[in-house]
Amino acid sequence: MKHSVLIVDDEPLARQGVALRLKAHDDLEVIGECGNGQEALAFIREHAPELVFLDIQMPLMNGIEVMRTLEGERQPFVIFLTAFDQYVMRAFEVHAIGYLLKPVDETRFNAALTHARRVLGTRSTAEFNKRLKSLWQSKDEAGVEPLDKIAIRVGKQTRLVSIDEIDWIEAQGDYAELHVGTRTHLLRESLNTLESKLNKDHFLRVHRSAIVRLNRIASVSTLPNRDCSITLRSGTSLRVSRTYSEHLRKLLRSRSVTLSKQ
Repeated sequence: MKHSVLIVDDEPLARQGVALRLKAHDDLEVIGECGNGQEALAFIREHAPELVFLDIQMPLMNGIEVMRTLEGERQPFVIFLTAFDQYVMRAFEVHAIGYLLKPVDETRFNAALTHARRVLGTRSTAEFNKRLKSLWQSKDEAGVEPLDKIAIRVGKQTRLVSIDEIDWIEAQGDYAELHVGTRTHLLRESLNTLESKLNKDHFLRVHRSAIVRLNRIASVSTLPNRDCSITLRSGTSLRVSRTYSEHLRKLLRSRSVTLSKQ
């Protein structure tokens, strides 16, 4: 009996690598490939693959968002594909059949498939999906531990950037650009998604396209139109839109930040 498989990754070479490895396994049939989460969501709903190799960090909709959107629906078994990120592994190891670190290791890949076969070979799909849904709900109730590091890809390498090093984060389309001192790093994740993972005691959205670390703010200036302008310790100036200005003032009243009027 063949089990249907979907491969989801925004990198064509990564999809190709998984597909080539699966060719050696006659009991697994790749029925499709998707380059982003939105395509994957539509494909899963239409074709109901039994097993999905699902990348976590993708533009438009990441792998975690795909699974959350499928809550309450028929869900496939999932093996997450991810760069090394301790937060992601802690949060989702118990929610999926397994995860594979990039670049994918042959031994780990075969071990993940062995485990997948055990699950797929049982009659416990409904029970597994029920448990998966319960785990999602319990995580929502308990809250998610904020990120402490972010995995950044530099060529073929993966580097870890400590959250404490980040000065501010800027939206770049469907990506987020981390400003760390004089360096910048492009992260394949939307600003909205990244914001949900950050510690709200340390980071604040000041504009639809910007998030700042609160302890990097050197001064705040009130503008005539009730917007604000902030200056970071690095000298960078950012405009705070009216939507976020009042919240910023409340947060900074008890902090050692100079507020001035222009």
